[in-house]
Amino acid sequence: MKKTIILFGFVLLAVGIAMAEPAVATDSVVTSADSVTSALLDDAALELGDTTMVDAASGSAYSQLKTKFVEGGAGFMSLVALCLIIGLSFCIERIIYLSMSEINAKKFMQDIEKALASEGVEKAKELCRNTRGPVASICYQGLLRIKEPAESIERSISSYATVQIGNMEKGCSWITLCIAMAPSLGFLGTVIGMVMAFDQIQSAGDISPTIVAAGMKVALITTIFGIITALILQLFYNYILSKIDHLTAQMEESAITFMDFIKSEK
Repeated sequence: MKKTIILFGFVLLAVGIAMAEPAVATDSVVTSADSVTSALLDDAALELGDTTMVDAASGSAYSQLKTKFVEGGAGFMSLVALCLIIGLSFCIERIIYLSMSEINAKKFMQDIEKALASEGVEKAKELCRNTRGPVASICYQGLLRIKEPAESIERSISSYATVQIGNMEKGCSWITLCIAMAPSLGFLGTVIGMVMAFDQIQSAGDISPTIVAAGMKVALITTIFGIITALILQLFYNYILSKIDHLTAQMEESAITFMDFIKSEK
């Protein structure tokens, strides 16, 4: 699992580097094709009196995204991209882990009840060992102490459920860190960009609209990418939290059902 996450991170990093580096041959082909298309659509727009076609021919989304990435500055834009890569790596790992932990808890508890009634505790333990997820784990811990009083079994299940919740939330703190850092890095890039713009104004000795607009545009691009990164990671993080809540509810319901089995057996 860790090797898969590292490989995915390197792939995303390679994509980010490819976006940041100028691809001369590809850009020349894209630029020439876009210029021909723009000329044709300009003529059509003049005849039809419609300017939306001209706007559609301004360039592909990929080329514009790459251009804005380069304009934002390699330093801060690379840091924001790194936050996105690391955050997505942890998100994907958590989603895979939680998805593999989900089972049909009601059917599993019915199988446990049948195994206890027909073949005994050892068969129920084997069923728990062969089933993935936290529900099977807490049931197995309860079966290990089947001969102890019900209060002791309940305490053991409750303690082990806390451990399982900790395992499910592992890595979530890094996701929240990336969510917080991405817009912060964007704002930091904006402030530094504004300082650089004022330095250019001071060097030129004139408050030219061109100098001010260019500096502010470059400064605000980092903020835009930082906010977009935080929004993407926040969506994944909320989805992860919903899966953790679902598994926690399954554990609580299964623990109550399991204790009912034990009390009826005793």
